[in-house]
Parts: sequence; structure tokens; C-alpha cells
Amino acid sequence: MRFVNVAVGQLGPIARNDTRTQAVARLSGLMRQARSNGCDLIVYPELALTTFFPRWYIEDQSEIDGFFEREMPGPETQALFDLARELGIGFYLGYGELSIEDGVLHRYNSSILVDKSGAIVAKYRKVHLPGHAEHEPWREFQHLEKRYFEPGNRFGVVEAFGGLMGMAICNDRRWSETYRVMGLQGVEMVLIGYNTPVHNPPAPEHDDLSLFHNELVMQAGAYQNGTWVVGVAKAGIEEGVDQIGGSCIIAPSGEVVAACTTKGDEIALARCDLDLCNSYKRTTFNFDIHRQPRAYRMIVERKGKNLMADGTPVGSGE
Repeated sequence: MRFVNVAVGQLGPIARNDTRTQAVARLSGLMRQARSNGCDLIVYPELALTTFFPRWYIEDQSEIDGFFEREMPGPETQALFDLARELGIGFYLGYGELSIEDGVLHRYNSSILVDKSGAIVAKYRKVHLPGHAEHEPWREFQHLEKRYFEPGNRFGVVEAFGGLMGMAICNDRRWSETYRVMGLQGVEMVLIGYNTPVHNPPAPEHDDLSLFHNELVMQAGAYQNGTWVVGVAKAGIEEGVDQIGGSCIIAPSGEVVAACTTKGDEIALARCDLDLCNSYKRTTFNFDIHRQPRAYRMIVERKGKNLMADGTPVGSGE
């Protein structure tokens, strides 16, 4: 058996004027709790160092960039890495990443996986960016991820904590492709941080279903790919916007085995046997035996009903 003791590191609201130092102090407190309970890994939310800034339309680029990290670890976050090394515990952390690549500045909604030595072993950049790119003043609050971030382009898996670990962020958890791409790489635990408002301005009829949908997609992803899934919220009323909690740990069976009960700073714990994945990967979801990729080509050939994957209309040129 290969056990990983995992803690959900749920956060309550972070105010717009809260500092990185304040956020790191809260993360550190949760980390100490997790380690005192024998955990090997703690998972924090998406954008865990700042408030969820895409809810505002901001024209000043320097103000926007103030929500991003230019280096990781940086001056304020180094303390979290030092504490992880001191305690011997790893962590997943979501943050805004400002990166210079080939002389070009890029901005991503990112997460990292850090091992017990305090070393970054993997980085992920959010693929499925929700929301909109232009100011929509009719909304109660904005959701401008498409304006402030570039999408990532891959779902990787890394060997860490005695198993195969993968990462995703928030809206990624709603897309079956997220889990399947990692499932095809043998993933045994998927770590997901999120900031999800209760109210969905374009579809308010979904509001009462937000927690149901949150668990539904993660439970399905876990079961259909024989993997553990750890979903962690930044929850509560943050700058006037109510965000769901529902942080939980889900087994490869699809069962929720641990969950937070508040919408504030809280940990929930589970002793996760990675070998439990084998029961599903070798039987019902033995991909090598049962998958029929030739029947699924439309998944990668088309973006949607009307567009091909490259953005051209369906049927053009025929």
C-alpha cells in the first residue's frame, strides 16, 4: 500500500487590501495544523495569495500586475517554502504568474506542486479560462479571466509523494477532458484549487446547484479515471461576492471521504491509499483494453458544434 496523508487547506475570504504577508501567515497556520495531524501534503486554493481580482474591470496594467508573482518563491512567499522544508510537508499553491518567455511578458493563472524539501517539482497553467474579456457592466460583478490571463496548453503528470500527481484549477474541473488526459498518463491524484461564486450572472438558474455541480464533476472525474481528486476552495463572502466552499477529498470510487464544514480557514484530512486506484484502472476503466479512440476523433477535431479545432467553420472547404 502507498499512503499519502493529504490535507485540504481551505481559505476564507482575502480582502483586496490584504498583503501577501498576511495571506502567507494564514497558509502557514493551516500548514502547521496539517503537519501536526501527520499530513504529507496540503492543498491550497486557486489564487491563494490575493483576493480574486478578475471580479473587477481594471484599466491600470500596473495595478493588475500587482496581483501577480514575478518569482516563486518571492520575498513574501519564501517563508512558506522554508516552513514546508522545516516541517517536512509538501504543498500545492495557486497564484497569478507573471512570466517572461523569449523576451515576451505572459500572465497565467498557475499552480505549483512543492515537495517536502521545499523544491518545486511541477507547475501547471490553467487551460479552461471562464468568463469574458471585455467590460460587462450589467453584471453584479465581473469575471475577467479571459482578459487578465492566457490559457495554458497541457495537463501533465509528475512522480511525487510516492505516486503520479496531476494538477488543475477551478473551471478545469468541469471539463471531462481535464481528467481523461491525466488519466491516460496514469494519474493517481489530481489537485484542484478553486474560487467559485455562488451567483452565476449569465445563468442565475444555476445558483442553487453550485455545490451539487462542484461535487458532481470531481466525483465523476475521480471514478471515470480511477484517481483521487482533492478540491479546495477559497470560500465565503469576499469583497461582497459569496463564494462556495465544498472543499473535499474524493476517492477513486467517486466517494467523498473528507470535507470541510465551514466557509472559512479550515483543514480536512484523509489517508489516501494510492493503490486503491488499481481496482478501477485494471477493471472497469482499463483504458488499454476498453477504450475505442477511433470513435472519439471528433473530440479533438472539433472545438464545438460549429467550429473545427483550428477555429474554422465546420464543413468549410468541403
